[in-house]
Amino acid sequence: MWSQHHWLVPYINGEPYSEKVPLLFWMIHAGWFAFGVNDVWPRVLEVAFGAIQLVLAATLARRLFPDRPWIAKATPWLLMALSYAFLFGLQIMYEVLLAAWVLGALLCLTPSPRRAEPRWLLFGLLLGAGLLTKGPVMLLHVAFPWLLGPLWSEWAREHRARWYGRGLLAVLLGLAILLAWALPAGFSGGEAYRHRLFFTQTAGRVVDGVAPPDTLQNHAQPFWWYLLCLPVLMFPLSAWPRATAALAMLRRPLEPGLRFLLCWLLPNFVAFSLVSGKQAYYPLPEFGGGVMLIAAAVALLRERHPRLGANGWLGTWPLGVGGLLLAALLFALPDLVASGRLHGEWLDAASLYSRSFSVVFLLLGLLLLLRGRGEMRRLAFAGLAGTLAMNTLFTLTLWPNYDLRPATDLLRAADGSGRAIGIVGGYDGQFHFAGRLTRPLARLQYDASLQAFAQAHPDGLVVTHLNHPGADAMRYALLVQPFRSSWLVVWPAATLASLQAGHAPPEPAQPPRFYPRAGGLRASP
Repeated sequence: MWSQHHWLVPYINGEPYSEKVPLLFWMIHAGWFAFGVNDVWPRVLEVAFGAIQLVLAATLARRLFPDRPWIAKATPWLLMALSYAFLFGLQIMYEVLLAAWVLGALLCLTPSPRRAEPRWLLFGLLLGAGLLTKGPVMLLHVAFPWLLGPLWSEWAREHRARWYGRGLLAVLLGLAILLAWALPAGFSGGEAYRHRLFFTQTAGRVVDGVAPPDTLQNHAQPFWWYLLCLPVLMFPLSAWPRATAALAMLRRPLEPGLRFLLCWLLPNFVAFSLVSGKQAYYPLPEFGGGVMLIAAAVALLRERHPRLGANGWLGTWPLGVGGLLLAALLFALPDLVASGRLHGEWLDAASLYSRSFSVVFLLLGLLLLLRGRGEMRRLAFAGLAGTLAMNTLFTLTLWPNYDLRPATDLLRAADGSGRAIGIVGGYDGQFHFAGRLTRPLARLQYDASLQAFAQAHPDGLVVTHLNHPGADAMRYALLVQPFRSSWLVVWPAATLASLQAGHAPPEPAQPPRFYPRAGGLRASP
């Protein structure tokens, strides 16, 4: 978008990109206008979005539970403790920004000490911002607390006509903001882009079969998939017995704050489960509500059942024991790998640093075995520190398997000299920003398209992904490097075309540049 000055329509690899709306891209562009093109500004943005989430979640908890300030204090701590949310917050993704809009919009619906009626204009504006961040799914995130307003809001019960009438106007305002971009973008992007933007890219995620799987990022999963993901998404809180006991002991009558959270979280969980397309990060905007519910349930448990609220068997000891076991495994890992009793890509690489990190998890495990006041903060600190430690261990060990700089440097030089570049299979734009490429990569298959590309561009390059690069790759390719769990291989186009046609290409002037996998695993000979 930046290099070709496509400000209205998102582009990827030279083609209109209908999968996403552009607000996050515009925010990145704003920083680039001010500071130049860099990868620091997008990362700073994501950290800022995460910090805004913590503030909004604490403010919403304070509104929902004005008589229990402990809940508002606990909410940001528990939200920071979630391992998945922390790791996902390090990525440049749409849901982190979307979560801020969702929390802000829901905050507009809740009564403040000085105003009982929702702030409908601001609600509509935040809806529009969310719609420009992730599309119509923004409505799903906030619809149920509004539609079920009379179940939790006294003002909504007393003024139903105004609640629904002004709420509908706010929704229409949000949709108008989206259409103010979508209509001119649809006409600018062409008929195919317009059809995908207004129909396929949303409907295809909701219902299987609307769009061919090879043209849409559908991510279809069975309806029970989120139920299996829930313990992972809410870890380490899902392994805290006191949280489980507190949720299980919630009983009617429920106060308005709890009714609000249940009207938000339960229908959304069912709705996301029924939608065909599923990803673990889709419910990220609900994580703040989830930790609020846990904090409120624990607060009520301590008030109504003081003995259970202080019972040591409901403390963080399972996580403490888990931390000690992990520390023991990390300490013994070098010996287990050296003896051949344990073997694997991650284990081999992690064994180089595991004993240092075993000290971290030993201390965290001992911290979680402590009893008494401050249990929630100990849990939050241990969750955050443990997740940061595992992320650091990954960076020290397996990051070379995710580092595309060797291939990117080669492609940058080729693009700068005017050589065409093709790629076999799918392409998600992973080379363009890092390599500052100015032209699209040709999408190829192992068929006539590859032969035609090589004939038209005899000096071109072709990128392929292989599970196990064999003798041909180690002999004729320009570059072989690991990428995730596979291998990325860059070939001279004419050489790859000759091999695919069954011919022996000329012997290369020099062997390929080869980068081994982390952990010492090498390509197949």
